[in-house]
Amino acid sequence: MAKDKFSVNEVDKLADLARIGLKDEERTDLTKSLTSVLEFVDALNAVDTKDVKPTSQVTGLQDVLREDEVVPCSLSRDELLANAPAVQDGYVKVKRVLQ
Repeated sequence: MAKDKFSVNEVDKLADLARIGLKDEERTDLTKSLTSVLEFVDALNAVDTKDVKPTSQVTGLQDVLREDEVVPCSLSRDELLANAPAVQDGYVKVKRVLQ
């Protein structure tokens, strides 16, 4: 088994920075877990990606864009307000939200 890359003292320092309390058992477990994470990152860093193109997404989907067009509204203002439950001074009247 490889030597722990994190020491218990380093875990204590991280816990102090994060303002969390750790029991002795948690310190040991966290030391092993953090070391495991670093070993995994080391393994990823060891992979040769020189000839791999950067990937931002893998679905092949693209945004469908169109020009904005101004089109006439299908209903007039009066027709729209006629559907509102209450109207006052040409606006839809609603109950007060803030007291």
